[in-house]
Amino acid sequence: MEKDFVDKIRFEKSISFEELVKLHQDQVLNTCFRFVNNKEDAEDLAQDVFMEVYHSIDSFRGDAKLSSWIYRIAVNKSLDFIRKKKRKKRFAFVLSLAGFGDEEQELQLPVTSNPHTDLEQKERTQILNKAIDLLSENQKVAITLSKYEGLSNKEIAEIMGTSVSAVDSLIHRAKNNLQKKLHKFMRSTYEK
Repeated sequence: MEKDFVDKIRFEKSISFEELVKLHQDQVLNTCFRFVNNKEDAEDLAQDVFMEVYHSIDSFRGDAKLSSWIYRIAVNKSLDFIRKKKRKKRFAFVLSLAGFGDEEQELQLPVTSNPHTDLEQKERTQILNKAIDLLSENQKVAITLSKYEGLSNKEIAEIMGTSVSAVDSLIHRAKNNLQKKLHKFMRSTYEK
């Protein structure tokens, strides 16, 4: 059945591709967002993912499920985006040292019914995201797909092109590393 759908996309691209986007749009957008933590960047990346799928559908061999292949593209595009952003930050830092940098603008938080609670939740999320960003790339991918996207270890193994036992190990190490990083952060915060 999936092979028929892929063939339909290959030969009737416009109509079938719209179906493909509708089926996977939310998952791709959520995956990209989990890596880049910015809605607009995630939306741009999701468009890039579907453009890549559209242009590369003829190279899809069917070794894994179509959804796994799409996830893999989304993860790779997200990681590439993060790498480019880090390079730009380093370059901007060098420019700012030389007096050529633009000043950053502070983002305004939306006003809600309980600002204190919202601020605490935002801080917790930022701390967790920073800790996840410090993980190795493979650990970050595995823990993000597992905990945020709710994928099984078998699905993650297909996306990452590795074994289920390797995914088990990556998730286990990621949890241990996160626990250490968060414990260290909390200890340093409350010892002040």
